[in-house]
Amino acid sequence: MLTLSILTCNARSYSARRLARAAVARGIEARVYDTLRFSLLVDTENPALLYDGARLLPPLAALPRIGASVTTFGLAVVRQLEQLGVLTINGSEAIAASRDKLRGAQMLSARGVKVPATAFVRRREAIEPAIEQLGGAPVVVKLLEGTQGIGVMLADTAEAAEAVVQALHSARQNVLMQRFVRESRGRDVRVVVVGGRVIAAMQRNARHGEFRSNVHRGGRGDRIELTPELERAALDATRVLGLDVAGVDLLEGTEGPLVLEVNASPGLDAIERTTGVDVAGAIIDHVQARLLTLTRLDASDPARAELMRS
Repeated sequence: MLTLSILTCNARSYSARRLARAAVARGIEARVYDTLRFSLLVDTENPALLYDGARLLPPLAALPRIGASVTTFGLAVVRQLEQLGVLTINGSEAIAASRDKLRGAQMLSARGVKVPATAFVRRREAIEPAIEQLGGAPVVVKLLEGTQGIGVMLADTAEAAEAVVQALHSARQNVLMQRFVRESRGRDVRVVVVGGRVIAAMQRNARHGEFRSNVHRGGRGDRIELTPELERAALDATRVLGLDVAGVDLLEGTEGPLVLEVNASPGLDAIERTTGVDVAGAIIDHVQARLLTLTRLDASDPARAELMRS
């Protein structure tokens, strides 16, 4: 029987429960694991992944949903699964690239995918010149790692931006400054991409007095039909970062779509409720399709035969 492990720090979350139910509905044995309860045995001859101290029989596939607060440990778990021959959706390198906002922006811009102009500085003397290069205040200040709008601030003046950046630096936080895309008017577009296809899309609108449109920050979502330009930007961003499953956040700038962020563990609650699309089912269908292509499953292998019957 096909086996699937779902890695999460919140087994009761909407996303984890939906993915597990979608897997079971397709005849897959799915189990939800708390990422922090794993431990690793790194050994040349006999590497292992342990859960609550006991060796875990590797599943055929794993869906890592690595929270920002456990990125380093979570990535170590995913790499261990990969070493054990488990198909991971997404892979460790792709998750790492998307989680680091600066690295992700560098990769995207190098491949011609437009992102808001971004600055990264360490010295106080470099902050003001960087703001000028971004077009002046206001600017958005972001923690290098963060999700759901957490760690994202709007600085109305250069002085305010300098104060925020210095305060975060003193707390040993790495931060970015980004051009404020005023023309987006508190709106962005969330696109869920699975296996190189757009599955669902919604426009998010910030609540009054807020510039962040995240639903977790009180924003409202509305189902939309994507323009070809928005769809192309979302697919290009996902392909560049090497993600099987992604939530791509886009802004509509005066010169076309801008990729604001690419999330390797997109929440399913808001997008499914807003659009009515079975995103969890699409993800599980993609897992099945990927397993079918694995050359390590011989045609005579019972697991492959079971997969083809499901």
